[in-house]
Amino acid sequence: MSPPPAASASPIAAAAPVESFRTARGGPDSGGLVVEEDRAELRYEDGMYVAHQRRRVLNTGIEPVTRYLMRISVDRFPGDQERSARLYRSNPLRWEELQLSAHCGDEQMSWQVKTGWDALKEVWLLFENNQGRFPLYPGESALIEYSYRVGEEKWGPWFQRAVRVPTSFLSVVLDFPAEVDPVVWGMETSMTADAFSFRTAIARADAADRRVFTWSTSKPPPHARYRLEWNFRAGATSRNPAGRTVPRPSEQMAATGIVQVGDPMLHQPARSFGLPAEAEDARRVVAELSSTMERVSALHTFGKGIGIAAPQIGINRAAAIVRSADGDILTLLNPRVIESAPESDEQYEGCLTFFDVRGIVPRSLELHVEHTDISGRRHITVYRQGLARLVAHEIDHLHGHLYTDRMRPGTAPIPVEQYRGTGSAWTYHP
Repeated sequence: MSPPPAASASPIAAAAPVESFRTARGGPDSGGLVVEEDRAELRYEDGMYVAHQRRRVLNTGIEPVTRYLMRISVDRFPGDQERSARLYRSNPLRWEELQLSAHCGDEQMSWQVKTGWDALKEVWLLFENNQGRFPLYPGESALIEYSYRVGEEKWGPWFQRAVRVPTSFLSVVLDFPAEVDPVVWGMETSMTADAFSFRTAIARADAADRRVFTWSTSKPPPHARYRLEWNFRAGATSRNPAGRTVPRPSEQMAATGIVQVGDPMLHQPARSFGLPAEAEDARRVVAELSSTMERVSALHTFGKGIGIAAPQIGINRAAAIVRSADGDILTLLNPRVIESAPESDEQYEGCLTFFDVRGIVPRSLELHVEHTDISGRRHITVYRQGLARLVAHEIDHLHGHLYTDRMRPGTAPIPVEQYRGTGSAWTYHP
């Protein structure tokens, strides 16, 4: 049973094409649900993404379960919220195009609308249809299956799975045409907002004209988010015929979602998070930052490390991530420098927001930084040398400053073609 189209409202800031699943009796969430198997498949063909979900659930509670909350959230342009918002205002996600269908075993499930925003749809999947009701009683398990479709003009290049209830097994299959030459990677975001690459590899299998990627995990922790992303490399610059103009570094960064110099957001102080109340928002922003870092890292070698602040991906919040030259990942929420050493040095820096040049910048060799974790606790961490420089650069972004604001009077950045330090670490003397 399909509901009538819902009235459109303002879009939310979705992290990705996201789907999450929760359960309730008739109102409040039930605490007795266990997901024994969660298997998601996403197939792309002829400009259409078709998602199919199979989930076996067990009611370990003391009351019957009569409905499940299913959520679909999309973001076509990750890292550019304004562009996504404009898209969904003019062309919102519509119920009729989703072609949502759901079954519990052999029974078709009816459904009711909970939320019908431009980029977010939520429905209650009901354990009933026009033939009767079939609640999930305590001790019983059931196989829930449902599917929907979204055109590529509204679906972003990623698929996220969110763990809302205890889950024993989770898997995702991405099925693409081989001709688009897909490449897939994955990021995990934990309850603490830390983001890192998948702990296990994504398997790839080629069959006929399809390329299939499979990833799974057992006993994922509560509140974890697993996001698979992809890029269709067919037609990419690296595969263009010889003689075609190669994009400038700044153009390559813009293509990954990095806001470029001239955007007013780069000169506005970022808004702090109220933690732990805004923990979900913080996790979402960190996940977007980590995803962007993966895309950027595929284009350039960062021998000195790399950092990205939320304003650089179009989000005016006080969050940044830094990857050191050794590969360690730092997550900074509401950071501020409370003390800096008088000793300093000058080194060349680059910035993803104007990556065609490099500039020599004086920085303190040691910073004491106060920052907040996802639970709201404050910490003070000391950073030194290259890590201090990376952290200072990102904190500057959160205060609306670029490294050019720190350069000595009379100096100017040099074209990247004249810079000789690409791919190498900064040098420090003992």
